[in-house]
Amino acid sequence: MNSIRYRSLHGYKYQLAETYEIQLPAAFLPMIPKVGIAHPDTNPALTLSGSGLLRIFERYSWDGPSGPTIDTPDFMRGSLVHDALYQFIRERLLPIGAKDLADRLLQQLCREDGMSAARAWYVYQAVRWFAGGAAAPRTEEPIDEIVVAP
Repeated sequence: MNSIRYRSLHGYKYQLAETYEIQLPAAFLPMIPKVGIAHPDTNPALTLSGSGLLRIFERYSWDGPSGPTIDTPDFMRGSLVHDALYQFIRERLLPIGAKDLADRLLQQLCREDGMSAARAWYVYQAVRWFAGGAAAPRTEEPIDEIVVAP
């Protein structure tokens, strides 16, 4: 029998076309292991150096801006970096204390990319109050199950 194994993915809208790098603000440094975070077996699309250089590799998928909002160009880079940082938090590679720093960085990147101060403030407030579940560290194995067909 010729069967295949696959994982059904859900919730992603965008895929990075080329590797993106960003130096995280110094406030993140005490939370990052000195050796950095580079786990090719569990997270091949992201690395974070001990000096705070975040690398998000080509083909990384993310869901873009979430909630009652519109996916606009001034929101895309911020959502990419924010989703990557939340992924590290969910995987317990960064402490939950990094959530507020990630939320503030989202606001900063949106402003740098031309978002109005009022909308960036709203974005920050929305993730601050309503995105806790997205950053909650996993307490069990991921629910995506392996399927065998036929």
